[in-house]
Amino acid sequence: MNLKQQTEEFRYQLLSRLQMDCEYYLGNGNRHPKDLWSGDEKSHIADMKALYNSFKEDKKPEWISMEDISKYEKQMT
Repeated sequence: MNLKQQTEEFRYQLLSRLQMDCEYYLGNGNRHPKDLWSGDEKSHIADMKALYNSFKEDKKPEWISMEDISKYEKQMT
């Protein structure tokens, strides 16, 4: 997916969706990669990082940080 072609709103929503997938995967999802939007753990984290980095510094989401994404990565891989 070419992130530059997507609206800022869409990218916020998708990043939020990917975060929810992480929470489900680590909880009730019993660590099944089929429940991840990206299909596997490494791709999922890579997509989250790409989305996060697609925002300008003053537009980065306040509800998730790169540190949070790194925590998910450690828990999921």
